[in-house]
Amino acid sequence: MLRVSPSILERAQNIRLLICDVDGVLTDGRLYFTPEGEELKSFHARDGHGIKLVQRAGIDTAVISGRNSKAVALRMESLGVRHVFQGQEHKLPIFLKLLDELGITPDQVAFVGDDLLDLPLLRRVGLAVAVADGHFTILDSAHWITSQPGGMGAVREVCDLLLTAQNKLEAIIESYH
Repeated sequence: MLRVSPSILERAQNIRLLICDVDGVLTDGRLYFTPEGEELKSFHARDGHGIKLVQRAGIDTAVISGRNSKAVALRMESLGVRHVFQGQEHKLPIFLKLLDELGITPDQVAFVGDDLLDLPLLRRVGLAVAVADGHFTILDSAHWITSQPGGMGAVREVCDLLLTAQNKLEAIIESYH
């Protein structure tokens, strides 16, 4: 059972867009390179399933990453994430563009981050989430901290929080019976 305060559930009720950082959030933050220089990343299947579930519930999804990676592009395509922005050290302009494009307000956005590049967004969104192993400045700036570290199911926790707060989780669970 998900244990969160009523104030966090209230923040999560109005979320229409979930934005995630990639390295350290959707991955464990470690970078792997083959001898040929190809970058490899590991994504948790439960995080991916959570993203699919929130999409099914009508919550849009996006990633904004400071790095560029073919693996990220492929994984996000396979999950149906429509808004993928890589190589973005300054995430705020992308965030503002998404607000305008989707016709939503900052309080309708949840953002999951883990490090300093994520501070500008964490300070502006309706639900600021830090992964359990995030940098202390991120933990201090978050409304909510996951129990799982990045790349190990933390994003699934956020997805479950959103679905619970919006009274959509039970219907999804029932659809699997």
